[in-house]
Amino acid sequence: MTTTGWKHPPDAARGHGTGAERKAPGAGPALRNVLGAPLTVRAGAELAYCLAGFPLALAGFLPVAVFLALGAALTVSLLGAVLGLLLIVTAIGLARALSAVHRRLTAGLLGERVPAPARTRPAGGAVARLDARLRDAAGWRSVAYVLVKLPVATFGMYAAGWWLTGLIDLSAPLRWAVFGRRDMPTIAPLPVGGGAPYSTSFAGTFVAAGVGAVTLLTAPWVTRGVVAVDRWLVRALLGPGELAERVRDLEETRALAVDDSAALLRRVERDLHDGAQVRLVALALSLDMARERLGADGDPVADPGRVRQLVDLAHRNATEALTELRDLARGLHPPALDDGLPDALATLAARSALPVELAVDVPERPTPAIETIAYFCAAELLTNVIRHSGARRAALRVSTRHGTLRLTVGDDGRGGARAGDGSGLTGLAQRVRTVDGTLEISSPAGGPTTVTVVLPLRA
Repeated sequence: MTTTGWKHPPDAARGHGTGAERKAPGAGPALRNVLGAPLTVRAGAELAYCLAGFPLALAGFLPVAVFLALGAALTVSLLGAVLGLLLIVTAIGLARALSAVHRRLTAGLLGERVPAPARTRPAGGAVARLDARLRDAAGWRSVAYVLVKLPVATFGMYAAGWWLTGLIDLSAPLRWAVFGRRDMPTIAPLPVGGGAPYSTSFAGTFVAAGVGAVTLLTAPWVTRGVVAVDRWLVRALLGPGELAERVRDLEETRALAVDDSAALLRRVERDLHDGAQVRLVALALSLDMARERLGADGDPVADPGRVRQLVDLAHRNATEALTELRDLARGLHPPALDDGLPDALATLAARSALPVELAVDVPERPTPAIETIAYFCAAELLTNVIRHSGARRAALRVSTRHGTLRLTVGDDGRGGARAGDGSGLTGLAQRVRTVDGTLEISSPAGGPTTVTVVLPLRA
């Protein structure tokens, strides 16, 4: 059935209780996330990244900065210009090599895999090769990262200091019990600054332990903030660059479009050869046999019953051939789209084996190519709901906003939908990419599932 929206059943019917009761369970996981943050694998990896990054940043900053400074100083003099340019090129090459190490470190500890930019392959004479290396945009971005990395890594060591401070303070009662009272700070200096206060009693060491616990709980978030800045720098400076990324994405989507068109042509050829062509050949044979049974003009028909059977067979083959050709044409461009996407989706929802609640708000009509992709995405997603989700109902919502078409298909099934090898969702994602569209899947175990396709209005 079709309606103008999808209203969820009351909370009580779903067994979730009142709003206050629904909020209470969320407090437990949030508190566990905060208390358990220092013990997570992610926190340990980020701490290791900060500790490993500082010596690497320091070792890279010094030679690159020295080579750049000497090269810039020498280029202003006529005699040392060539040597200065060579030093600058050396600094660029060294920065590129260091960037590769940083990318591997980022991938190994943070799981942030940034593709390496294309290497420059200068041709021609010595002057041309030198000029090409000086114009290496990716190399200069690497230089910028190596130079900026040192202050960022310094903040990373500062973030690591929170961990050390927290551990020292947390161990204050143990240190007092083992070593006794000493003229030493019982509370380590906080990373935010300040002196180191003393405890004059064993009970005071528990205050230090409390300060240490708070510091340890805060440390992962300080580390994560520094690492987030470093992640952004790695993506922005050590990757192939926005233009190169865009070119590569366009090359991939163009290849996908070509492969999709070739597959469509092969399917049309196969369907015509194995379907309509066979029917038409059978039709021609039936008509030839019927003509032979009729005999010459004016002669009586020897076997009228057999002629009638042949004509009936020819009629049946002609009807089936027309049906197959009509289905083939509908697969290329659904006739329902002639009246626009809303009417086509309404027809699709009405023919669905599951109840589909429809909400369409498309005041501006997209181009035919976008309408076709949106229609086939909706058809494929509803088919997946019927075949795989075990849902009792589905919802299809389409709207336009800020020059994009947003299509969402949801269901109340078992969830667990994933895009992977052999999945129809992978094919949909590839199809929408050919027009710079995106496909997002939200399908936790147990459901519900929501798949959102975002397409430009023009293609």
